Amino acid sequence: MFTGIVSDIGTVAARDRTKLKIASHYDPASVALGASIACDGCCLTVTRIKEGADGGAMFEVDVSNETAARTTLGSWKQGTRINLERSLSFGSELGGHLMTGHIDGVARVKEMTEDDDSVRFVFDAPAEFAPFIAAKGSVALNGVSLTVNEVDGTRFGVNIIPYTLAHTTWGDRKPGDLINLEVDLLARYVERIAAGRLAASRAMSEQDR
Repeated sequence: MFTGIVSDIGTVAARDRTKLKIASHYDPASVALGASIACDGCCLTVTRIKEGADGGAMFEVDVSNETAARTTLGSWKQGTRINLERSLSFGSELGGHLMTGHIDGVARVKEMTEDDDSVRFVFDAPAEFAPFIAAKGSVALNGVSLTVNEVDGTRFGVNIIPYTLAHTTWGDRKPGDLINLEVDLLARYVERIAAGRLAASRAMSEQDR
């Protein structure tokens, strides 16, 4: 599990088809083989680790074809900067919202507008996931926990403050960019419960006929 509070910005150091080497500033001794690290919101498993040239952890991950097809990872190349977050530990501060690191789909940046020192972003979400996005609810975009300002059909907006712009890759974004989207876990459970109740109600109605 993750919370959407980015703890480092990593860089893709090398790519060999489905294998990625990612340079980070984490202490190599603190990263274990098999550990989960959210990379732009996508939960990936560390398969190899060593100390990088700058003393930080250089870790390797495997990316399945399924993951590459459903996320932005298929387009990553050497030099791509990505948001990193270590997995949540019991007793850790829950600063954002609970996230699984399982990307639902890809949203697109449609508009960017300066608002004092902050930037307002408008995104277009895949139609099948738009119902899970609600005003004042939470959404994870490229691994960052954000609050939704407004929703209009498949479009929704967020406001990104200066600190987040400076300490994540959001300062690099531009209109047209594709973004990893994970909808709120609680919204998914609510939809599942509602769908189950609706199915049960329909079944009872059929029996009463």
